Amino acid sequence: MAPQREWLEHDFYKDLGVASDASAEEIKKAYRKLARELHPDANPGDSAAEERFKRVSEAHSVLGDAEKRKEYDETRAMFAGGRFRGGGNGFPGGFPGGGTTYTTGGGGDFDLGDLFGGAQTGGGGGGFGDIFDGLFNRGGGTQRTSTASRPRRGKDLETETTLSFSDAALGTTVPLRVTSPSPCTTCHGSGAKPGTSPRVCANCNGSGFVSRNQGAFGFSEPCQDCQGTGSRIDDPCTDCDGSGVKVRARTINVRIPAGVEDGQRIRLAGQGEAGRRGAPSGDLYVVVHVTPHKQFTRSGNDLRVQLPVRISELVLGATVSVPTLEGSVGVKIPPNTTDGRTLRVRGRGVPKRSGGAGDLLVTVKVAVPNKLDEAAVEAMRAYDQAERASGFDPRADWGR
Repeated sequence: MAPQREWLEHDFYKDLGVASDASAEEIKKAYRKLARELHPDANPGDSAAEERFKRVSEAHSVLGDAEKRKEYDETRAMFAGGRFRGGGNGFPGGFPGGGTTYTTGGGGDFDLGDLFGGAQTGGGGGGFGDIFDGLFNRGGGTQRTSTASRPRRGKDLETETTLSFSDAALGTTVPLRVTSPSPCTTCHGSGAKPGTSPRVCANCNGSGFVSRNQGAFGFSEPCQDCQGTGSRIDDPCTDCDGSGVKVRARTINVRIPAGVEDGQRIRLAGQGEAGRRGAPSGDLYVVVHVTPHKQFTRSGNDLRVQLPVRISELVLGATVSVPTLEGSVGVKIPPNTTDGRTLRVRGRGVPKRSGGAGDLLVTVKVAVPNKLDEAAVEAMRAYDQAERASGFDPRADWGR
């Protein structure tokens, strides 16, 4: 992925209110707090909050991705350290003026900031090798189109949803309301007024760059007629001002697959921020939170439940009704079952993506009554005497 020009113009750490050495968890926590405070739904009609919300979302899309954050830090450190400035560690001999603008012998200026275009899509390329390949057109060969002239893919977005234990285990469909830059519904993302279309820039033939010779070198610079986009809009859409993108609220029906776990992220391809001028949209990531269940816990695809039983049911055996995620099932307790034993009911757990389901693990636990009537007490005494007479001693081998 190639560095972006915006990375030099914005301090994403400042936008999120965190230090440059903040941990990934601190960045996520700061983003979620600001996103809740600045969300357009919470600030209707507040354009300042909406603009801040967009900046915070952009900052998180970079700093929340380990690879993008590393490249962002390296890019800013490189320019802050003067590696592209006159003399010192920059180009041999330096650039006159000591800044990021190179003044040629003919008096023309070349701004290094123009090297940074949108995020590059597709495999291969990217990085600073591409910058210099695009800067110097050696040998008069064909100049390749820079990523700066290409429409930029939309940024990835992240949102959250909370599900009940049963919905997370069995799967469900939930509506999510998302406010983000989306394709303009009037021009369908083209940026041109309905009934018209963008036309190829005649000055650069759609490449977004024009070439000129300066001494022994051939230089490419962004086309001034189309601002490096490769196309021109004579009659822009009035709803989006020609950007092809408009911030709006939309409802997305998200299908949650069976077996999703707490903290898991679900990717919805193409449901993120819209790309500009017809470029692909980013992805939407939905973080799932699952509320605990009163009876069940999970162990992978297996369900665990603790079943309270009478001591007589363990000694004599019994068949008892046990709840599942869908109805109930009869579980047979064999005679002389020990307290704390776990019984397995196959196929009554959480559905698996590959088919089938996990198991229901039932742990029996003796429930001691708080109070017994006289008849029950006498029965327990008779049972105790019979048990002693049989020679049973629960502590016979205990402590040895």
